[in-house]
Amino acid sequence: MNNKILLLILPLLLIFAACKVSYSLRDVSIPANVKTAKIAYIENKARYVNPQLSPKVTDKLIQKIVGQTKLTATNSDDAHYQISGYISDYSVTTAAISPQAATSNRLTVAAHIVFLNTLENKTEEFDVSTNLDFDATLSLQEAEGRLLEEIVKNITDQIFNHIFSNW
Repeated sequence: MNNKILLLILPLLLIFAACKVSYSLRDVSIPANVKTAKIAYIENKARYVNPQLSPKVTDKLIQKIVGQTKLTATNSDDAHYQISGYISDYSVTTAAISPQAATSNRLTVAAHIVFLNTLENKTEEFDVSTNLDFDATLSLQEAEGRLLEEIVKNITDQIFNHIFSNW
């Protein structure tokens, strides 16, 4: 009986172990000589300013880089990688309408990022954005409360992937 259970459990353990290994492998490409990253505060220069957005994006980006790469975060101006930027757009548009009124709205958030590789003396600028729809019966403040974490995740994932995964 114990052998039968072991024969049933062993393949499952191997599958889970294989899944964990393949999941933990990330397509992150960082040269071996790159050791430090300076992540500047991502300012909010959009016409509408959500006061929680900039600190959350900055903190999440630092956490993601430190947690998913071998880089050490620093405030030094000689950091090998330097990331800065700003929130460039934070706007709401109508996403869907019925014959009588809007049924859903779309919150668009965009950021302009500057990536400096000091070892190669290369600067790259790029933009990332995310669009999230919400029910038109919600106020912007209610929608922000529900969507903020997803906005932060989407923006930081796009920044990270562009820099470290060659997207």
